[in-house]
Amino acid sequence: MTMLTLSEVADRLDLGVPKGSRVVVAMSGGVDSSVTAALVKAAGYDAVGITLQLYDHGVAVQKKGACCAGQDIADARAVAEQIGIPHYVLDYEDRFSESVMEDFADTYLAGATPIPCVRCNQTVKFKDLLTTARELGAEAMATGHYISRVEGPNGAELHRAEDAGKDQSYFLFATTREQLDFLRFPLGGFPKAQTRALAEEMGLEVADKPDSQDICFVPEGKYTSVVERLRPGAAEPGEIVTEDGDVLGRHAGVIHYTVGQRRGLGVGGLEEPLYVVRLDAEKKQVVVGPQASLLTSRVRLKEVNWIGDGTEVPTGKPVRVKLRSTRQPGPATLGRDDQGVFVDLGEPEAGVAPGQACVFYEPESSRVLGGGWIERTIAARDALRSAS
Repeated sequence: MTMLTLSEVADRLDLGVPKGSRVVVAMSGGVDSSVTAALVKAAGYDAVGITLQLYDHGVAVQKKGACCAGQDIADARAVAEQIGIPHYVLDYEDRFSESVMEDFADTYLAGATPIPCVRCNQTVKFKDLLTTARELGAEAMATGHYISRVEGPNGAELHRAEDAGKDQSYFLFATTREQLDFLRFPLGGFPKAQTRALAEEMGLEVADKPDSQDICFVPEGKYTSVVERLRPGAAEPGEIVTEDGDVLGRHAGVIHYTVGQRRGLGVGGLEEPLYVVRLDAEKKQVVVGPQASLLTSRVRLKEVNWIGDGTEVPTGKPVRVKLRSTRQPGPATLGRDDQGVFVDLGEPEAGVAPGQACVFYEPESSRVLGGGWIERTIAARDALRSAS
């Protein structure tokens, strides 16, 4: 693949506001947001970099492989100085703790599976930071996310990134129409290799910096330790039961289990393998069953965000949906009833859990239509029973 130069990319970059307009760039300290800031500046806009301090520096400096850590703030500051733009660090610790970390703990305690990166984009980054950008007189805010904003016949649309392997649409489904009008994503049409090539051309020290992998406030992926620290005494013991209520054993707390889990249940010696099919936080029960019980055919959603045509989710509309960030979208149908919005899956899917996101896409295009949080799942075999 032939890589474009910085000047070639900058010449093509049109953010939809007059050249010279102020554009705030959210700088996390990684290569993507650093290149975004450089492109905005090179394209003739008045770029201003902002980095968020989301949690304690003492902890952050020791945390590797995550965004918004202490070293990342230093990296963002160094890049801003190198490319010649103003840079500010905003203390959002209290907002982040309330909107993301507390929600993370409460979601786990409720027996659901949280996605804090979506909550962070939904609240702190695309709500609070966007408000700050407007207060600074910005005409737009640019980020280094791999997703595309396209002007459609009815206004701005959100589309999947050109690089399918880096597409971040799953984590940005909660972006509202108002936010989309203000946001810009300069990297949405490029592969990651192009971004790194631009960083190397500019001599940025972050050119070879690894992508963040972990949740920023979860050291070494130990979710339970974070929940126990935020909610002391949360890991209350209870029973491991079958779907019929038969007690098979004991557990040390539902926060130690996830839907679809097979290993580490401590209830061996049975005829067929058992999986966690449901977590009942109220009864402190881990419900287990055969693999067939994991298959879900319908999900009911809450906090639905619709950015397709029209003002609300259309019932009976064919879509493609993604229930996990690592899976390709599959066929489904949207519906509404007196209980709210639901999605019927074209093919039953295993391991679907409350708390996860369900993201909608146009069937024949890259357009993102929105999505919602899974509130409840309906097993495939239960759906068959009710239909018969």
